[in-house]
Amino acid sequence: MTGRFSALLRQLRRRAGMTQDQLAERSGVGVRTIRRFESGERTDPRVATVRLLAEALDVRPAERDELLAAVLPAEPATDGPVPRQLPAPPGVFVGRNRELDALSAAVDEASAAGGTVVVSAIGGGGGVGKTWLALHWAHQHLAEFPDGQLFADLRGFSPDSGPTPVGVTVRGFLDALGVEPGRVPVDLPAQTALYRSLVAGKRMLIVLDNAADAEQVVPLLPGGDSATVLITSRRTLTGLVARHNAHHLPLDMLGAGEAHALLAAQVGADRLAAEPAAVAELVRLCGGLPLALGIIAGRAKIHPGTPLAEIAEELWEAGLAALSDEDPSASLPAALSWSYERLTGEQQAAFGLLALAPGANISLPAAACLIGHPVPRARKLLQELENASLLNRHGDGRYAMHDLIRRYAADTAHQRLPAEVPERALRRVVEFFLHTAHSADRLLDPHRPPVQLDPPGPEVQPAALPDYAAALAWFDAEHSGLLAAQHTAAARGWHQVVWQLAWTLGTYHDRRGRGDDRLAVWRAGLAAARHLGDPAARTRAHRALGYACTEVGRHEEAVEHLHESLALAADHHDHTNQAHTHRMLARAWGQRGDSEQALAHATRALELYRTLDNPVWEAEALNEMGWHAARLGKYERAREHCDAALILHRRHDNPDGESYALENLGYIAHHTGRHHEAVHHYQPALALLRELGYSFELANTLDGLGDSQVALGRNDEARAAWQEARELYRAQERHDDADRLQQRLDQLGTA
Repeated sequence: MTGRFSALLRQLRRRAGMTQDQLAERSGVGVRTIRRFESGERTDPRVATVRLLAEALDVRPAERDELLAAVLPAEPATDGPVPRQLPAPPGVFVGRNRELDALSAAVDEASAAGGTVVVSAIGGGGGVGKTWLALHWAHQHLAEFPDGQLFADLRGFSPDSGPTPVGVTVRGFLDALGVEPGRVPVDLPAQTALYRSLVAGKRMLIVLDNAADAEQVVPLLPGGDSATVLITSRRTLTGLVARHNAHHLPLDMLGAGEAHALLAAQVGADRLAAEPAAVAELVRLCGGLPLALGIIAGRAKIHPGTPLAEIAEELWEAGLAALSDEDPSASLPAALSWSYERLTGEQQAAFGLLALAPGANISLPAAACLIGHPVPRARKLLQELENASLLNRHGDGRYAMHDLIRRYAADTAHQRLPAEVPERALRRVVEFFLHTAHSADRLLDPHRPPVQLDPPGPEVQPAALPDYAAALAWFDAEHSGLLAAQHTAAARGWHQVVWQLAWTLGTYHDRRGRGDDRLAVWRAGLAAARHLGDPAARTRAHRALGYACTEVGRHEEAVEHLHESLALAADHHDHTNQAHTHRMLARAWGQRGDSEQALAHATRALELYRTLDNPVWEAEALNEMGWHAARLGKYERAREHCDAALILHRRHDNPDGESYALENLGYIAHHTGRHHEAVHHYQPALALLRELGYSFELANTLDGLGDSQVALGRNDEARAAWQEARELYRAQERHDDADRLQQRLDQLGTA
């Protein structure tokens, strides 16, 4: 940590009008400690301490995050990938020279002053071309941002959901910046601080598209003055201008000349020259709105033999004559209505149903299930809608609608389609997500207890996933859609599907370290399970929610849910779920430091598993017993349990369990003076943990390996292991462990 924290703390305390003694009294942090922080004598504040100080000073969220960022380590610019998240530039872009020049000047000025650039719209808002302007400018200036570009659609005005939560955006940025899932802190303030520390000092462009308001944007603003931020919004973000020195660039409708140029670029100058009167009418009717002009151009391109005068006449007859000239953006609904009426019935139905899709975008297989067609026919329909400028296809092959078009399409679907048609479509796409996720979960962990699903409907074709890598990639691509599908199911009272979706996400959330997401889906899962007459579902839901609470440090709530799960299982003589819950209780009590209770629950789990004839579950209980026995110093007993677990895990091809057994055996060997044996166990455990993507346990194992290497006199090997473990601990906010390793590294020599 540099002197940045010292200076910030002193500045904020003085602004609050407090003495060091008053801050100590209000925060509970010792006055001597505060003095040492402010003087720079002490440079190791814990995150929890920083939060106490921030709360006592009553600072704004952005200032709290800046304090946190000052104590979290920034990773070197050479670490991790260089993010390239910008969508493709607009295929046709004309005019806007004044705005482009103003934007460049604003960016230059903001960069010099450490400010933020805001692009926001006036006089009509949606469809005016804010995103096109931002992307066009960004692609023109890529060379100025060698450290990468981040992009997020904040969905501030989405017709189907609220604005994107800040946590979702931050997590996406951390993924793009190469932060391993296990290194992502649990809570949002720490995640935001880590994001800022990673961006600090880098020449990056961050595009925040379609913001709802300033409050959605402020947590995403990086510290320092090296990054540039472009923000688009339908609102004038006066809060950013006032508080963050942002530049406001209003964007109006296209002038007649620019609108004419846009049509010429898409339709062809010769065709426009042949019918000047019709072109003038089209431009007038569209009112300079780029989105409306694009729809008209799409119609003209699809029908190259149709005279433009005929298109203008049809557009007039769609009702544009009744529109007020003072509101040119009102031409969009009429233009959409006109475009909609020229779709075939099959295209109209697909258009309406696609607007109801869970999530911001959708893959082709999911879209096929939603609209009820085989993939080849669905691909053709989506292409026809894309040609009509009613649907966008992203570079990754996923489809999305502009939110104004989506709102129109959704309204049209509810008005024109029989009520059962949208309902059946949503049921199909939710079933697609559920059954594909179930298959993917089985590939990630074939030994995990599955849920029993009803067969999919005849029009539902789950995605075919051949192997582990494909399953993990599918979850990565569809995670937001899965969360949206669960929300859709909950809103419609499909309670069975809600808790089953939560279950299918369990292994993926473990692999990617998504503790907050796991907690959220299981809160919904338990609420749904309570509506069902299935005690096994409620038992599983309480256990899974208890585990989710354990993993994010909510220990009292975790034990409460686990005991509820245990009571339900006992009442219904469900030995399987009793055994699983005892094992989760062992983990919960172990994390609280009570190894005696943990060992008792693990032992009871083993007794129950042995009545069920499932050797992998038995091995997992043996491994839990071995670990807790070792923590109690009962090393011989611990070794017996872990040796037996390792044999069973290897015999039944369970690499997860094998890695834990090897790690435990390494720990036991080291603490009984068998250091060569410890290294022999730790090294294959590390290989498995890296392969499976577990970062939390990876840090523990590297830590233990370093101890054994030092005992063998291999200081260089120990240094390498501890340095990696230290960085993992810091990223996971395990600062006591990181500080302990730093002291050990200092004893070995310069780290």
